[in-house]
Amino acid sequence: MRKTSYVVTFAAVLIVLVVVSTLRSPLVPPVIHPLFKNILSARLPDWLITTYELDLPNTTTTIRYGLMQRCERSVVSIPGPGNGRLEYSDFQCRPFPLKVQDGCEKENHLACVKWVSARYFTELGIGFASMALAALLIGVSTHSRRRRVWRAVAGLVLLHAIFQLGAFILMTELYSKNAFDAFEHAKPGKAFSYKRHVWYSPLAGLGYVFNAVSWVVGFLVGSAVLVTGIAADRGYKWAAGNRAYQPIRG
Repeated sequence: MRKTSYVVTFAAVLIVLVVVSTLRSPLVPPVIHPLFKNILSARLPDWLITTYELDLPNTTTTIRYGLMQRCERSVVSIPGPGNGRLEYSDFQCRPFPLKVQDGCEKENHLACVKWVSARYFTELGIGFASMALAALLIGVSTHSRRRRVWRAVAGLVLLHAIFQLGAFILMTELYSKNAFDAFEHAKPGKAFSYKRHVWYSPLAGLGYVFNAVSWVVGFLVGSAVLVTGIAADRGYKWAAGNRAYQPIRG
């Protein structure tokens, strides 16, 4: 394969890896550059979001569920001086799911297992994407390696896409079947921000969408590498360049 093909593949896989890393990032101060926030992240709760009003007057609660965290924001809005309003908010996060609080030992056992499995699938997908980047860096060093490394790159990228798709399917099933009681009014990937809170994430609410983007792009990139690699092995110049392998004819 041409060096250009590997460069394009490297850029595409890197973008996918950054997108997937975003699914795991915490709410961080806005002074941190978004790219570093995505790559060095840990838990962004933004897959499923539910908003409802409590029995208390003028009180609205929004709960966001991520692969690792559940974050709850309660807002109390009361009439203020003149035509204004006074607003008080409380924001708390905790690990999710938990054995006792989320019923993982009883009625929600299967749902918790699926949720944790989706988390592990995402972690494995990130691992395979990282390995694909490493294979690209090593493989482009010599012409002989470039002729062989495409197989490993295509396989690793496709494995990444498969595991991301697995996480997407599990989360969609949990949402559609209201696996947890709070999911009855949940919406996948609905964005909202915490502009009034000291911790603000400009990418909040995109986890569900970003996951779909990651596995769709992963399948496209993996398939493109596979097709280009096979074409290069068969001697097509558009794939292999001027140094295409030509079999000796007897």
